[in-house]
Amino acid sequence: MMLNEMLGIKYPIIQGGMANIATGKFAAQVSNAGALGIIASGGLNAEAIRKEIHECRELTDKPFGVNLMLMNPDVDNIAQMLVEEKVKIITTGAGTPGKYMPAWKEAGIMVMPVVASSALAKKVEKLGADAVIAEGGESGGHVGDMTTMALVPQIVDSVNIPVIAAGGIADGRQFVAALSLGAIGVQVGTCLLVSEECPIHINYKNALIKAKDNGTTVTGRSLGAPVRIIKNQMARDYLKLEAQGVEKEELEKITLGGLRRAVFDGDMSTGSVMAGQVCGQLKEIKPLAEILDDLYEDAKKHLELMKNMELR
Repeated sequence: MMLNEMLGIKYPIIQGGMANIATGKFAAQVSNAGALGIIASGGLNAEAIRKEIHECRELTDKPFGVNLMLMNPDVDNIAQMLVEEKVKIITTGAGTPGKYMPAWKEAGIMVMPVVASSALAKKVEKLGADAVIAEGGESGGHVGDMTTMALVPQIVDSVNIPVIAAGGIADGRQFVAALSLGAIGVQVGTCLLVSEECPIHINYKNALIKAKDNGTTVTGRSLGAPVRIIKNQMARDYLKLEAQGVEKEELEKITLGGLRRAVFDGDMSTGSVMAGQVCGQLKEIKPLAEILDDLYEDAKKHLELMKNMELR
C-alpha cells in the first residue's frame, strides 16, 4: 500500500513539520494541494497549537497532522490536547513518544515518528508506531548522521511497519530512488519553502533559489545537536567558535532567535536559514499545487523510463 492510500490523500507525500513555518494555514494549503499538511509544534504551547489546529480545520476538509517536537517544554499538555482535539495523525521528533503512545493509540491516532537510526525505528515499532519517517542528514534543520540512501533500506529491513523517506528529495528522480529503497512515500520540506504560499520572508526564498549545491553547512555537531543551515555570516561565526571549543552558552548566544530572524525579518546574515542540501535544485517560486504535481508527475515519468532499463 502506498502512502496516499494509507492516508487518504492525492499524493504519497508528507510536508515536513518546520518550526515557525508550518502553521495551520500552511498545513491546510498543503493538504488542499494534495499532500499531507503538517502543523509544527516547535516552541508553541498547547493552546497556541490548538488555535493552529482550529484554523487548519476551517481552511481544509482534507487530512492533516501535527508534528510534536518532544523537547517542547509544554509537551505533556500538547500530547493531551492532541487527543482532545481528535487529531488523526501525529508525527514526532527529537525523542521517543513512548510516554504518550497508550493514550494516542486508545484515541485511534496514527503515529509516525521521525527516526534517524534502525535502533530507534525498532523501538518505536514496539511502542505501537503505525509507520516511521526515516530522515537522512541531507535534510534541513536538525539532522542525524546517516544519509537517506544508507538509512532508508536499513530501516526498511529492520521493521515490519511502513517507512516514509525524508531528506534530499526535491524531484522525481529522488522520489523514485526513495521508493526503490523500500519507502511507501516521501516527506519533503525544503522544496516547499519556495512555494508562493509558504509564510517565510521573500529574502529567505531568494536565498534558497540563489544557493548552490554546496550551499549548506551543519552547526552544532560538537554539542550533539547538529543543524543544517544555509552558509552565512552566522554559520561562519558559529563554526569558528565551535572549532575553538567555546562553551555551549556562548554558542547559543549566536543562534538565539536566529530562525525567527530568518523567517519573519528576512535576516539572511545573522538569521538561522534552515534548508536541506536540495536547495541547489530550487530555481523559482511556484504555487504549492504546481510543486507537488511536478514532483509526482516527474516521479511517474522516471518510473516509466526505468521500465526500459536493463542491467547487462
